[in-house]
Amino acid sequence: MGRLCVGYFLVGKNLSSALIVRGDKNTYHTMFHLKEGDPAPDFAAPNEKGEIVRLSDFKGKKLVLYFYPKDDTPGCTAEACSLRDGYSQFVNQGYAILGVSPDSPKKHVKFIEKYSLPFSLLADEDHQVAEAYGVWGPKKFMGRTFDGIHRTTFVIDENGRIERIITKVDTENHAAQLLGA
Repeated sequence: MGRLCVGYFLVGKNLSSALIVRGDKNTYHTMFHLKEGDPAPDFAAPNEKGEIVRLSDFKGKKLVLYFYPKDDTPGCTAEACSLRDGYSQFVNQGYAILGVSPDSPKKHVKFIEKYSLPFSLLADEDHQVAEAYGVWGPKKFMGRTFDGIHRTTFVIDENGRIERIITKVDTENHAAQLLGA
């Protein structure tokens, strides 16, 4: 891994910072760092049914938008099941929930059916949503460096602003982590 730099960019009307990482073979990875209070970046991605879902579909509603690396892996399953188990509490407080991973719609269908998930999962196969939210970038696992999703949850208010960002996700207790705030 190479040098790190911080750059500043205009995102909408807000000044946001970005972490620019110089990787191997002179490749560069940019991770935007959104802040609480920033407008949430709009997105358009297919859900498990192939329907295009946009942030604007949730205008006037609160949204829990959680990014996770891969369907049906231990941590991602624990996180999804925690949110499933707390789902009625989220609905009672006026929240919708959307999960986002690079998995295909077909994989999402199997994951939803296997664990009876009551919310949609977005297929971000080209990483556009993850990149817009600054959660796609270099990771290390078992001594190997690769690009992937950094597990992060964004709570977005009725006006489309980021109310809360959770980067240290407690996968087994994520619903309580969100609802207990």
